[in-house]
Amino acid sequence: MEMKERIQAKAEELFRSYGVRSVTMDEIATQLGISKKTIYQFFADKEEIVAAVFQSMIANNRECCMQDRAKAQDPIHEIFLAYDMVMEMFRHMNASIIYDLMKYHPQVYTKFHEFKTKFLYQMISSNLQKGIDLGIYRDDINVDILSRFRIESAMMPFNQQVFPDNGKNLAAIEGEIFYHFMYGIVNAKGLKLIEKYKKQRQPK
Repeated sequence: MEMKERIQAKAEELFRSYGVRSVTMDEIATQLGISKKTIYQFFADKEEIVAAVFQSMIANNRECCMQDRAKAQDPIHEIFLAYDMVMEMFRHMNASIIYDLMKYHPQVYTKFHEFKTKFLYQMISSNLQKGIDLGIYRDDINVDILSRFRIESAMMPFNQQVFPDNGKNLAAIEGEIFYHFMYGIVNAKGLKLIEKYKKQRQPK
């Protein structure tokens, strides 16, 4: 791995664990066993590192979403595959990361917001419409409203005003929200698929 990639990978690891604001250039250098001067040979400042890290995270999430769609057996399976990815992220993510972006790195947060409101909105809305067409989602749901609801509800675990003790429970909170959403959109046929995929995730 090239030095620039090592710096970015370590920064991402630290941001996920401790949030963005608390991680300094000195900390990244110390963790890598290099001088801070070496970091500045590849990144002008912390803002540039933050931008690179989150640009990479967004690109990876986009690719995973497309892969999940390609291999999914049906729209419910696609959502479960995406859920698995989200849960893995949330198990190793600091609850302050979104707030830190919004307050201290607004330009980077804008890119993240665009990813949510454009790409994720399109993925979710097309999934909902396909599920309706296939007869596994309720045919009376409002695709636009529920697409927006799903995006914002997925971000709710990070809201420390709603969940003051969310630091250790991001995945647990998201799990409750996820199943609330899923049970609300399916019909009887879709319910059987939820139980099928849910059972597959239970420990053997």
